[in-house]
Amino acid sequence: MQITGTWKLIRTKAEAEDGSTLPAPFGGEHVIGRLVLDASGRMMGAIMDGRPEIPAGEQRQRSFYSGKYTFDGKQLVTRVDTSIDTDRIGSDQVRDVSFEGDIMVLRPPLRKYHGRMEKHSLWWVKIDT
Repeated sequence: MQITGTWKLIRTKAEAEDGSTLPAPFGGEHVIGRLVLDASGRMMGAIMDGRPEIPAGEQRQRSFYSGKYTFDGKQLVTRVDTSIDTDRIGSDQVRDVSFEGDIMVLRPPLRKYHGRMEKHSLWWVKIDT
């Protein structure tokens, strides 16, 4: 499947290191996300918690980064040159890629979120070529 185009985030999932289910990141069903992958090899991704109100004691989750990407059919690797999280600038963001019909599923490696190791999955549907 061709990955270039504009994609809309439709679902997120989080699992603990042991495989147990955790609350979905970025507000679960209220998530807002767009991913643009152009033919020249540039990408831009933005995700945020779209809940109208955030419960007391929580912060609105958000993520944004962009850069040059490569895709080998199984992994999407982006060399980050702009990010809301300055620690990502200059890093390679690696995402395993699979397809469920027309839906692209991105899975970053196990990483620490909110003080615990988590594995996230993100489901994207193409909205423009």
